[in-house]
Amino acid sequence: MIKATELTKRYGETTAVDHLSFTVRPGVVTGFLGPNGAGKSTTLRMVLGLNRPTGGTVTVDGQPFRDRPRGLRHVGALLDAHDVHGGRTARAHLTALAVGNGLPRRRVADVLAEVGLSEVAGRRIDGFSLGMKQRLGIAAALLGDPPVLLFDEPLNGLDPEGVRWVHGLLERLAGEGRTVLVSSHLMREMEQTAEELIVIGRGRLIASESLREFAARSTPLRVSLRTPDTEALPGLLADAGAAAVRAEPDGSYTVTGLPADRIGDIAFAGGLRLYELRPLSASLEEAFMESTAESVEYSAGAAR
Repeated sequence: MIKATELTKRYGETTAVDHLSFTVRPGVVTGFLGPNGAGKSTTLRMVLGLNRPTGGTVTVDGQPFRDRPRGLRHVGALLDAHDVHGGRTARAHLTALAVGNGLPRRRVADVLAEVGLSEVAGRRIDGFSLGMKQRLGIAAALLGDPPVLLFDEPLNGLDPEGVRWVHGLLERLAGEGRTVLVSSHLMREMEQTAEELIVIGRGRLIASESLREFAARSTPLRVSLRTPDTEALPGLLADAGAAAVRAEPDGSYTVTGLPADRIGDIAFAGGLRLYELRPLSASLEEAFMESTAESVEYSAGAAR
């Protein structure tokens, strides 16, 4: 488990992280979201003991990570896939990490196979593509078989097969009872992977809850329907309190502000036919944009 309490980091007069408190539970994939400049990377570096907090605390399974010897046994992390010696081979890089953390050398072959790099284990890293470097970074995170894992943008540079593989890996790690925290700006990918969310803006906590709760709280209730009674039904729904009834290019209607069962009752009472009636899932991207609108540091098209 990762627990931050009033975590704060200042650089001179700039506050990167501002009294941030959250808990990352084991057994689920937790997404860590925020606009550029929100303080995500600084927070992850404080979790790993790479940056000292100005105030507050952050612990991993009850104690600061910097107090743990042979850290890869406790926490595995991918922060920057490029932060590796390009002149080494993949095998040599992982072997050095294993030796430095008192891990058996056999783990090197195990993780190389797990991430699909066995055949290129003897190649120099500076010849790797970004996707291959991402896989190598994930291998390093898995090397110590740790109970806590942190990944910063793990999908960068991966092809569709690689993205699917990472999804499955994260789900498996969480299913084994590990604590898995994933920072990403890819909303659709997070929507498919994360169960819990921590959302920050300008270093402050915006939300810490399930993905479902976050999306439902931040976006309006919407329902999609199809009907042959296109003249009567929209008017009835508007009279019943629908916030909006919008005709879509495919012939369907999107109704905002009324639940599906209420729409069904209105259609039945009016003797009108429905060919389709389904609630629309709240979009994580829409919820994120709405919740962080006031926390965006750089906004394209802003007045100058």
